[in-house]
Amino acid sequence: MCRGIKPTNTQNSDLALGLNAVVLAVTNDQPRVLTVSTRGIETISSAEPLHALPFGSFDMNQDRTLELCMRRSVFEQTHKDLGYVEQLYTFADKGRDPRERLGGNRVVSIGYLALAQEQHFDVSGNSSWGNCFDYFPWEDWRSGRPDVIDEIESDLFNWSKSSSELRERVEICFGLGDVSWDAYKVLERYELLYEAKMIPEFWIDSGKTSENQIFERLGKPMAFDHRRILATGLSRVRGKLRYRPVVFELLPETFTLFQLQQVAEALTGLQLHKQNFRRQIEHSGLVEGTGANNQNTRGRPAELFRFRKAVLRERRAPGMATLHGRHKTQ
Repeated sequence: MCRGIKPTNTQNSDLALGLNAVVLAVTNDQPRVLTVSTRGIETISSAEPLHALPFGSFDMNQDRTLELCMRRSVFEQTHKDLGYVEQLYTFADKGRDPRERLGGNRVVSIGYLALAQEQHFDVSGNSSWGNCFDYFPWEDWRSGRPDVIDEIESDLFNWSKSSSELRERVEICFGLGDVSWDAYKVLERYELLYEAKMIPEFWIDSGKTSENQIFERLGKPMAFDHRRILATGLSRVRGKLRYRPVVFELLPETFTLFQLQQVAEALTGLQLHKQNFRRQIEHSGLVEGTGANNQNTRGRPAELFRFRKAVLRERRAPGMATLHGRHKTQ
């Protein structure tokens, strides 16, 4: 998100410190992520430029904190201030940046999760929004079990046949056998596919090639380990929905309960029962009516609601606690 994707060298070491932002939005019922192009980065080991997460440099003289650096970087790129931001994780695996293998510094990145509304961002040139499910097509269960899981099931079982422990991991991660689908295991699923050598990032990182055509059905690759960072962010926000009111960062000030449900479904990748969802939300104290209706709906005008801020003082964990994140696979 800063100027290019060149990390800042730290003093007295061969370490480079960078910042990555997983900026998520929900637009037209789809979970969206802000990306930048790696075109012009000569050390990317891919025939075509890959998308990356916004990447910034930490200025030790200018930036008082890492978070302020990330906020400043986003503002410089989009002229918009971020709202909700939290630190995700520190990514420091050896060789995670191909420039390290070519003699460059070891790169440590601090990942951040930010929630935004896409229409408020003026992206152009090097930046664009993408659909999260284009990177993780197995995560969208809103219309039932994704076809891609059926396509890779035999490959996963063949890979894990030598170990009962691996077989159990496959079943738990992908909801196979008698195991229910767990929406919160986004990162575990991605890391398992990487370990099984079934996604292109493994081969890009190893500098080798594979003739396995399954790659084309397992989502778009990203530069560096950024798809892993994105998986971490998506997993985090799915978990947060249960105990923090983060969903309202992705909605306008007033909204219908149908819009709220659509955002929750887009983030979790699950279809929610309409009546049960509305009843749970109305009893949760998370929203309050505005007394106005949305006239831009088909049929009967829908009541408009807003986030009820008083719930922050009333409950320690004011989230959608009833979102269990599981889906029966049978």
